[in-house]
Amino acid sequence: MNRLLGIILLVVGVLIGLIAAAWLFSNDELETPAKILGLGIALLVLVAPLVGAGIYMTAFGQKEAKSQAEASQQRKLLNIVQTSGEIKVNELAVELQMPPDQVKGMIYHLVGLGVFSGYINWDKGVLYSSDASKLRAMKQCPNCGSELELGGKGVVKCPACGTEFFLS
Repeated sequence: MNRLLGIILLVVGVLIGLIAAAWLFSNDELETPAKILGLGIALLVLVAPLVGAGIYMTAFGQKEAKSQAEASQQRKLLNIVQTSGEIKVNELAVELQMPPDQVKGMIYHLVGLGVFSGYINWDKGVLYSSDASKLRAMKQCPNCGSELELGGKGVVKCPACGTEFFLS
């Protein structure tokens, strides 16, 4: 939004400058020094503030767009890990279309922000959500005693009796 507003301000500023110059220099009643003075005043009072604000808003809009793209990638990473319970870092890098080192940096950033908890096994290259780590503590089904399997999305499922356990 800011970027679009910046572009609009730039265009309006340039158009006002061109219109002022065309009007001043097509007016035969004014002498050359008056035309130059009028153009200078128009540039300083009208054009310069509009163009300056347009440049600022365009730059601010690009920064804001970059920030929104990073936040979108972070939300995507969190959603992928939370819905799958566990995922290989290389698969996550392919899904996010970024190098594994950048994914690693994003994980540390999210941990620092306090929005992601879980664990990662760097030797195996597998990232686990905190829900998966809690569910992994459940070894046996309380219903039938069989070994439980991680089903993703905060779910542990018993393959023997079909019982599912959910974390909030």
